[in-house]
Amino acid sequence: MLREFNNVDILTLTIMGCLLLVALSKLLFAKRFNEFAYLLFNSRYSSLYIREQRFLDVFEGLLFSNLVLNLGLLLFIYLSYIGQNDVSQLSIFKYSFLIGLFLILKVLFERLLSSVLDIEPIIDKYLFQTISFRNFIGLLLLPINAFLIYTLKPNKISFFILVGFLFLILIFGLFLFIKNNLNAFKKSLFYFILYLCALEIAPYVVLYKMITTN
Repeated sequence: MLREFNNVDILTLTIMGCLLLVALSKLLFAKRFNEFAYLLFNSRYSSLYIREQRFLDVFEGLLFSNLVLNLGLLLFIYLSYIGQNDVSQLSIFKYSFLIGLFLILKVLFERLLSSVLDIEPIIDKYLFQTISFRNFIGLLLLPINAFLIYTLKPNKISFFILVGFLFLILIFGLFLFIKNNLNAFKKSLFYFILYLCALEIAPYVVLYKMITTN
């Protein structure tokens, strides 16, 4: 199992790197980080910072880097658990790169599609909410991954519980978005449902298959 590995240097360095990214985001953007920490409990963060949304954002970039590193680490832990012990710890960075590239291309394609469907205003808000909740999941994954590496012996039940918990957070974010934008959905509900089915479910299945078959 994962805790039996003799060399945990790369795992430790990855955890430390994630801690550094989170610390930098808090140090450089203290007020924004404090608002972000309460993302699940109120919509203040979204209402305050959606107006400042831009393609290149240092705060979001730091948290996004933390997210993809933690997702790569979690995937490595899972593959190690199911018996792929020949997977190198350096694969963490390969998984992180593929996940990060996938998420970036996905956002670019989503913006293009929203322009084609003429639903840019609602999709811009949705993307900001989705990116924020993903980055929040990255914060949660940091202590969870550390716990799985150094304390808890991973098992199938713990992975199912963890994935279910993360999925519920994303569903909660979607619920809040719909709740706060009911009026906008009156004109574009069909397109938004089509958008969700095409770009928020199937791509993740494809990504998982691509990574695990390589």
